[in-house]
Amino acid sequence: MEYPTFADARRALDAGETSCEALVSSFLKRIDARNDEINAFTSVDQDGALNHARYLDSQRERGNPRPLAGLVLAVKDNICIRGYPVSCGSKMLADFSSLYDATVIDRLRDAGAIFIGKTNCDEFAMGSSNETSHFGPVHNPHAPEYVPGGSSGGSAAAVAAGMCHAALGSDTGGSVRQPAAFCGTVGLKPTYGRVSRSGLVAFASSLDAIGPLTRSPEDAAIILNIIAGEDERDSTSAPVNVPDYPTALGDGVEGLRLGLPTEYFAEGLDDDIRRMVTEQVDRLEDAGATVKEVSLPHTEYGVATYYLIATAEASSNLARYDGIRYGYRADLQETKQALQERREELKAELATARTQGEEARVDTLEAQLDDEQSTLDALYTRTRTEGFGDEVKRRIMLGTYALSAGYHDKYYEKAQRVRTLIRHDFEQTFEEVDALVTPTTPTPPFQIGEKADDPLEMYLNDIYTVTANLAGLPGLTVPIGTHPDPPNLPVGLQLLGSHFDEALLLRVGETIME
Repeated sequence: MEYPTFADARRALDAGETSCEALVSSFLKRIDARNDEINAFTSVDQDGALNHARYLDSQRERGNPRPLAGLVLAVKDNICIRGYPVSCGSKMLADFSSLYDATVIDRLRDAGAIFIGKTNCDEFAMGSSNETSHFGPVHNPHAPEYVPGGSSGGSAAAVAAGMCHAALGSDTGGSVRQPAAFCGTVGLKPTYGRVSRSGLVAFASSLDAIGPLTRSPEDAAIILNIIAGEDERDSTSAPVNVPDYPTALGDGVEGLRLGLPTEYFAEGLDDDIRRMVTEQVDRLEDAGATVKEVSLPHTEYGVATYYLIATAEASSNLARYDGIRYGYRADLQETKQALQERREELKAELATARTQGEEARVDTLEAQLDDEQSTLDALYTRTRTEGFGDEVKRRIMLGTYALSAGYHDKYYEKAQRVRTLIRHDFEQTFEEVDALVTPTTPTPPFQIGEKADDPLEMYLNDIYTVTANLAGLPGLTVPIGTHPDPPNLPVGLQLLGSHFDEALLLRVGETIME
C-alpha cells in the first residue's frame, strides 16, 4: 500500500507525488480485488468519489487546499449521507436512502473528505461479530473464516484490508473498539457528547457515539479534530472547547500515571492477551510512566447493566419501524388473507366447542376472537416479524419486558442506579491516575458461526468495553501484535480516560505504536 495512512497521503500530496484522484483509484482497485471475499462494503460510490477527488485536485491547483483533501473515508451504514443508502444492515431499511447528511458528514465534506462507500454492520448496530447483517457476515481480512468483530466490522475490515484510509463507526457498547482489536486497527470512541449524534440512526441514545477507525493515532486525531464540537442539531452534544488533537501527539508518556484495573485482568482473560498487554505496560513504564493497580468494583455488573439499558432504549427507538411511513412493509393483501383465515379457523373451533358443550373452551375462543388483531395491527406485526432479524427481535423483546409494568423498577431503574455506581468508580479512580490500560477483548477473534447460537457468550465479548459507554468515557484501542493461537490474528489494547481527555489517550496510543 503506497500511502497507508492519511497523514502519509497528505505529505505526498503536498510534495506533488500523488493526487486525490490517484488515491481514490488505488482504493477502488483494492475494493474490487477483496470486497467479494470480505463483504466489508454494502455500497461503493465509484463515480461520486472520483468526481469529488477531481474537484479537490482542481481546488489544490488553484491554491485552495482543504485540510482533509485526499482523505478517502468509508462510512458505517447507520450514518446518514444524503442520497446514499442507509440500511443499518437490516431488511427493514434495505431499500431506503437518506434525505439528509449527518453532522459529521457535513463537517468532513466541508474539510475535503472523500466518501468512497457505506460499510456493512451488524443489524441496527446490534452485535459483536458482524454476523447479524441482512447483507451477510463480514469476514476478517487476516483470516476470512474468522469474525472481524462488531458491530462496526465492515468499517474495521475495510481499513485493515487497505480499502480506504479510515472509516467512521458507531460505538454503543464497544462497536468501534472491539472490531478495531479484532482487525488490527486503531479505534476511538470519543466522550459522550464530544461528537454530534445527529444523523446517526439511534440504537441506544444515551450510549451511542460516532468514532473513527484508522491505521494510526495521528489519523484518528486529524479526523476527531474535524468532527468534534457542539452541534445545535444534537441537544446532547457538549458545549466544551475542542483542543487541537494532532498537537497533543509526540509528547510521550513521561510522568503520566497509568492504572491497571484488577477486574479487567481476572478469570476469563485469555493468557496470551494478558501477556501481550503486560508487555506493553512494561514498555510504558520504561518510557517514563508510573503504573499502579486500581479497582473498579462494580465492573462485574457492567454487562448486565448495559444489556438492560441498551435493550430498553432500543425497544423505544425501534418502535418507529412500523412499515407505514418508510422502510420495509409486509404485503397488505397477504396480511388480510392470513388474518381472515385465522378468524375463520377460530369461528370453526368455536362452533365445534358450542356443539360439544365445552363452555370453558367457548369462553376462551370468544375472547380470542374479540382480541384478534385489526388489519393495521396485523400489518405492524407481520412487517416487524419479517423486517427484523433474530438478534434485533431478541433485544426489542428484552427491552420491552424490562420497561413493562411491574418490571420497570425491578430491572430498568435498578440498572440506572448501578450505572451511576459504575460512573462513580471511574471518577474516583481518575483522581489517582490519568488513564487506564486494559485488554480490549477477553479472547482473540473467533470463527464465524462459533458463538452465533449462544447470545450470552456473545454478549460477554463486550465485558471490557461496555463500562466506558455506561460512564460516557472516551476509549481508544490500538493494535499490539498478533495472537499465537489462532495465529496471525490481531490483538488490541484499550486505553480509557476521563471525560473529554481523548488527547491524552491518543498520546499514549501513539507511544505504544512507535
